[in-house]
Amino acid sequence: QVQLVESGGGLVQAGGSLRLSCAASGRTFSSYVMGWFRQAPGKEREFVAAISWSGGSTYYADSVKGRFTISRDNAKNTVYLQMNFLKPEDTANYYCAASKGLILTITNFGSWGQGTQVTVSS
Repeated sequence: QVQLVESGGGLVQAGGSLRLSCAASGRTFSSYVMGWFRQAPGKEREFVAAISWSGGSTYYADSVKGRFTISRDNAKNTVYLQMNFLKPEDTANYYCAASKGLILTITNFGSWGQGTQVTVSS
């Protein structure tokens, strides 16, 4: 399976921006649909965004649509999540994940990174 490592998390003020990166082992990177999920303390893990194999289609949770942008660079084996206009409710551990198909449920993502913490203060 592909190995995933997230980076770019940190502490920011409300209204600020962060860009998360997810670096993959890359042997068959373009064969994976890539997604971002997040989990806050005391809450279930939830879907944030996903992008198709070559980047032609993107999908977003309603809570982040218009504020977050997912992109990928297959030549660099990297997926990004640009987060703008951050809110305190965006505070969570953010995980990068990979799926072999375009079924955007947690159980269909077979590879996961260890997560990167995003904290938004008010």
